[in-house]
Order: sequence, then C-alpha cells, then structure tokens
Amino acid sequence: MSKPRRVLIAGTAFGRFYLDAIDADPKHFTLAGILSRGGEFSRELARQRNVPLHTTTDEIPGDIDLACVVVRSGATGGPGTELALSLLTRGIPVLQEHPVHAGEIAECLRAARRHGVPYAVETMYPQLQPVRQFLAAAEVLRDRVGLTYVDASANSQVLYPLLDILARLTATPRPWHFAEPAPAAAGYPFTEVQAVVGGTPVSLRIQNQVHPDDPDNHSYLFHRLAAGTPAGVLTLADTHGPVLWQPRLHSPRDHTGRLLTRGPGTHRLDVPSTSSLSARPGTFHEVFAELWPDALAHRMRQFCRLLDEPAGRAASGQWDLAVSTMWAQLTGRIGLPELIRPGEPPPVPMTDLEEAARAAA
Repeated sequence: MSKPRRVLIAGTAFGRFYLDAIDADPKHFTLAGILSRGGEFSRELARQRNVPLHTTTDEIPGDIDLACVVVRSGATGGPGTELALSLLTRGIPVLQEHPVHAGEIAECLRAARRHGVPYAVETMYPQLQPVRQFLAAAEVLRDRVGLTYVDASANSQVLYPLLDILARLTATPRPWHFAEPAPAAAGYPFTEVQAVVGGTPVSLRIQNQVHPDDPDNHSYLFHRLAAGTPAGVLTLADTHGPVLWQPRLHSPRDHTGRLLTRGPGTHRLDVPSTSSLSARPGTFHEVFAELWPDALAHRMRQFCRLLDEPAGRAASGQWDLAVSTMWAQLTGRIGLPELIRPGEPPPVPMTDLEEAARAAA
C-alpha cells in the first residue's frame, strides 16, 4: 500500500475543516505542515498536531505531495492565488478553495503545466454525501428519461458551488445562459433568474443578501434543488439532505373517462408518493464535525488522481474555468449583495412544530 500523501494546509479559518478531513482519512493523508500569517490560533493548531508552522512559502520543504490553499483569492480580495502560484512554481500540486476568478485559474493552470503538477479549484458542496447521492440518482434519471427542468435556490455566498452542482447535474456546463433578473415584490429576499445550464432550463432563486459583519449567518438556506423529469421529481431538500424522490402520478381512465384510483391497471399507484433516498440529516454539530470533513477528504482523493493520471488535468482545468466564468456572468447579472443587518434569528423548538403537526393530523 502506498504511503499517505503529505499535505500542507494554507490558511486556518475554513482551513480547519481540511485539518479535520486529514484526521478523518489517515489511510490517504498525513498533515505535513500549516502555512499562515503566524497568529496565535494557527500556532496553537500546529502545536496540537505537532507539525511545523510556516509563515512564508520559502520555508516549505520539498517533500509536500499536496497543498490546500484555503485563503481568499483575488476574487474576494485575498492573496490566495499568489500563494497558489508560489507553491506551483516550486513544483507543489495545489488544490485552491473557491471562489477563484477565471483569469486567476488560467494563470495557475499555466504555472501548473510549466512545472508538471496538477492544479484545481475546490468547491466542497458537490462532494457532500447527500449531494453526491442526489447527483448519482439524477444520473440514472438523466440517462433513462432525460431532464426536463431544474429549480434551484441558494444564498449568494454559496452561488459558485451551486453552479458546479448544476453543471454536474446536467453532465456539462455548456451551453449556459442567464437572463436578466425578474422584478421582485418589495421585501422579497430572493432574486429570480431564468437560465439554461447544460442545455437544460433552470429557474434560479438567489438570496442576494449579506450581513457585512456576519457573512456566515443569516441565510435562509444553503442549496435546494429539484430536478424535474418525465418520470418524476428528484429533490435535494437542503445541501445536507435529505434526497427525495416523487414519481409522477399516472393512472389510466375507465370507459367513462374517470381516472382509475384502485383495482386492475393501477399498479403504478402502488408506490410511495415520496421516498427518501438518503439518511436522515444530522445536526449542525454533525455537519461540521463529520459531513464537511468527509466531503473535503473525498475531494482531496479525487484531486490525487490527477497526480497519478496527468491525462485528466486538461479536462479538470476546463471544467473549473467554465464554472468560474458562469459565476462571473451570473453575479454580473444580479449585482452586488444587498447589505442587511438582522438580529439573531429566533429559535423555534422542534417539539412545538411536532405538537402542532400532530394536533392537525
């Protein structure tokens, strides 16, 4: 068995989830070091994991198999792409956290080719287990009956990975098109855009709002998708599940023209109107501790195939360029996010909802 890949993590904000991913997959990965500006949080992480803390790329040894750059790119005003380029020029493969402008991706791909190593953009959400299950079921439907339409909703903070998911859902990003946003009623928090992705009609609803001092909170949802097909509707109710299948209602009519609801010929009615294709969603604690690290480890294993199979690097790069270009075009359509400053959302106990639902049964 090959030895675990030695991984460098650059950035320790979202990067801490990559550290958890490495911990969760010791068969394939081992942490070789942390690259950061040297703050106390990063120093403590390095001490806890007994690895060196580097503050410049010049300090990094030459035995790194993979660097995960989890630092804001130029797309969001950070130095992540400069870090990626510095590592690539040293012959270190780089997996860079999204979002990344297409121009930056192209520059990194050129540097990667010059130095004979792979480079790719990481979007995480397509690798979450419920999303993988949604996409796997959608592939069966797409191959057998085709896709008719897609409804997709997301917060603008996670719009980049939504487009990656949509392109995977339709099997290709091209052709794509985004219409001008539809007029919205006052106070409605979503921007609606009619689109085409991979030749499939897509209806987008985007919560294009952000709290400037608390951007990770105050989303109504992460991602929600419904893929309509001639056979039924496949729904990803939330980024973290569940995946639901709803077959289309269809039954023959009798000699009077009335729809048959029982008896001979109604075998298609003998199926659940809705079925879950995934496990029951976990708590947010479990999402952060298990689901996200699992997704990142899955993506890192995918990336390692590009280390072993260089022939796949060109197609991977073209995919990343397409997704980034789609994101730039769509964000250009919907404009800058509306700045909002709501208070902490009020908690509603699940037991209250369950009690109300039971009472209405």
